[in-house]
Amino acid sequence: MSKPRPAGSRRKGARELLPEDLQAFSQGLGHHFREPDLLTEAVTHASTDGGRSYERLEFLGDRVLGLLVADMLYRRFVAEPEGALAKRYAALVREDTLAQVAHALNLGSHLRLSPSVADGGGRDNPAILADSCEALLGALYLDGGLAAVRPLVERFWQPLLEADLKPPQDNKTALQEWAQGRGLPLPNYREVGRSGSAHEPVFAVRVSIDGQEAADGSGRSKRAAEQAAAGELLERLRGTVEPEA
Repeated sequence: MSKPRPAGSRRKGARELLPEDLQAFSQGLGHHFREPDLLTEAVTHASTDGGRSYERLEFLGDRVLGLLVADMLYRRFVAEPEGALAKRYAALVREDTLAQVAHALNLGSHLRLSPSVADGGGRDNPAILADSCEALLGALYLDGGLAAVRPLVERFWQPLLEADLKPPQDNKTALQEWAQGRGLPLPNYREVGRSGSAHEPVFAVRVSIDGQEAADGSGRSKRAAEQAAAGELLERLRGTVEPEA
């Protein structure tokens, strides 16, 4: 287990006091930051002028969350093979789950964003919320080790873990099995657009299956966009009653 760093060991110039809103936010987390600038960094978007953004903390927090979620799954589902655990894991660490937790924490209201990003809906942007949520976990880890992160992860991820006792199936796999079960060719995915900045691109993907109307999806990676498109088509297919043979 990583040991908490002594106050002031991270770098010189650490802020001694948090802004009022972050002081209240820290209290809600149940953690007193020895290095307050870690929390400020965790809520600072790259669009702001000067200072550090949350990107490095996001990188670290992603790995910290992965370790704790994997540990929770390993201990909770003792009879499941690796494949089933992997499906559960993917569902618990994906972007929309992180954004859901960020919403529950009201993290968006504390984000430091440029005016243009804020005016463009940045405080409710799932990608930004997910990234800053991971950064928050990274900040907690650096400030207090796993002991500081685990209570927060257990508080928000344990209910999600218990919500569905069947291993989830990702949309692309489910759509592929739907097509194969009907003797159809595999779904075809095609990128149809790209928007956003070079720093935060948003991909648009279209999926098609023989005999069905194509469906579109978007995401900040091609894989996420493919999953979204597959989910859209699956929802439509599941709402269609097939004729009896």
